[in-house]
Amino acid sequence: MADCPHCNSTGWAFRYVLFKSRCFTVLCDVHPLVEGHLLIIPKRHTSCAGEYTKEEWNDFLPLYERMSNWVLQKFGSVATFEHGKIGQTVFHSHIHILPFPQKIEQIIPEGKEKLLPLNTVEELVDVFQQDGQYLYVSIGQEKWTVDPSLGGPRFFRDRFASSLGCPERADWKATAQNPQLMAIGNEENGRCQRLFEEDFS
Repeated sequence: MADCPHCNSTGWAFRYVLFKSRCFTVLCDVHPLVEGHLLIIPKRHTSCAGEYTKEEWNDFLPLYERMSNWVLQKFGSVATFEHGKIGQTVFHSHIHILPFPQKIEQIIPEGKEKLLPLNTVEELVDVFQQDGQYLYVSIGQEKWTVDPSLGGPRFFRDRFASSLGCPERADWKATAQNPQLMAIGNEENGRCQRLFEEDFS
């Protein structure tokens, strides 16, 4: 789609590309919440992982595990999230992977009753088919969907940024207009890209 930043592989969102698979591109988030903040973006325009094809899932699962393990090994902790049609500000699926050394209670303080545990990330297909939306989050090996009634624009970005002590980074559109934050993010992404190249070149 012409107006989708995640469909334009030569656009601003793709400044720090790390790896391309058959169906996906792995890159540093150009507006990172923290150093080591990655995105997995499907090449096909689709709203969320709940709409991935079987071919895309076959490509995505080992990639998701590989990138999550890499962030864990390099940065000491890992969390992932996706706004499955709730709170999206870019309407093209993108799975966030980032270091996060805290617990789910820092992201969902409303209580465990707001969380539905998942055994595998593939269960998002069933949730999406049933509800048409979801909020997905994982910390370490634990995975959940979150009560959609909590959702709003940038739901996870806002909560992760607050928990990480960088609320000024939550709104990526505002970050893009802030030269100081962009300079910090560029330095972090440059270091992350070099680490990746050292490990996978």
